[in-house]
Formats: sequence, structure tokens, C-alpha cells
Amino acid sequence: MTAMTRTDKQTLTRPWQAAVTLSVSAAALASVAFAGFLGGYRINLTPSEPLGLWKIAPLDRPPDIGDLVFVCPPDRADMWEAKARGYLRPGLCPGRVAPLIKSIVAVAGQRVDIAEAVTVDGRVVPASALASKDGRGRSLEPFSGGVVSRGQVFLHSSFAGSFDSRYFGPVPTSGVLGLAREVLTYAP
Repeated sequence: MTAMTRTDKQTLTRPWQAAVTLSVSAAALASVAFAGFLGGYRINLTPSEPLGLWKIAPLDRPPDIGDLVFVCPPDRADMWEAKARGYLRPGLCPGRVAPLIKSIVAVAGQRVDIAEAVTVDGRVVPASALASKDGRGRSLEPFSGGVVSRGQVFLHSSFAGSFDSRYFGPVPTSGVLGLAREVLTYAP
């Protein structure tokens, strides 16, 4: 039996060192991500708003028109279908979806009408044209319209392909997590 040379020992320890380095790096990255999550930071990967790092800022008043908010969609059948179609990403909101970033364009007591575009109390919401089909040619059904109920808000994004209240209607204010604040974003 021959003795192991120094080169043989180095060859055996390199994969071990690489595995330890990768494991420590992965654990550090996971720790930073978890701390960011607990601190209210989120990464937006959808084109409805600029891509990148966002923060959920506390909202110490009722949500109002013009607020850009993070909101958990309600856990109901239309959202399950939206998730199955790929409109909603996986996340920690009810229904196991990620929160949406949307602007509030109507609150309780306001009338929302849906036609070729959205009107709120008779005023057209800019960039609110409806699509009859999604990017894969599947039919999209618009919300029927009506008066926004107490405890609900109507959400909108000016991105033409956005999945928002034009299609799923008002959502409960209890799902509003806070204001959406850009931290480090890029608008393509």
C-alpha cells in the first residue's frame, strides 16, 4: 500500500471545501432574504410596476384613492383560477399567492362602471382599457361594475396586461398590507 501524497490529500479536500463554501454562502443568502422579508422588503418581478426591490411601508390610516399599495388578493375561486393561469405568483398571502402592487382608484361608496375602459363616478380611469383575451389567447371576463362596498377598494395598474380589479372586482381593505415604496427598481 502506498502512502498518500500531499497532492492526493489536496485533491480530496477541494470538493469538501467547495461544498462547505457553497453551503455557508447559501445559508447567508437565505438569512439575508429572510431578514429582508421580515423587514417588509419584497422583490417585484412583474411588469405592472417597476421591477426590483420594494418595501411595504406602514399605513396608519384607511387606504385611499391614489395610494400605491401591497395587497393580498382574497382567497376565492377567481383567484385560484388566476393562480392556475399564471397571473399570480406563489407567496404567503391567503391562497398561497404573493401580494400585488396596485393603485387604489375607487373606495367605498364610489360607482365603478366597466365598458371599453373603467369609469369611477363617471370619470374615465387613464390607461384602463380592457382586454378580452390574455397573452395566451384565453378569454378574460371583466368585473360587472357597481358601487364599491364598505371595507373594499378597487385596484388598478396602468400596465395594459395587468390583472387587477378590472377583472376581479373590489378587494377587502383587510388585505392591504401597506404602502408600496420603491427601494431599488428598474422600469424597462
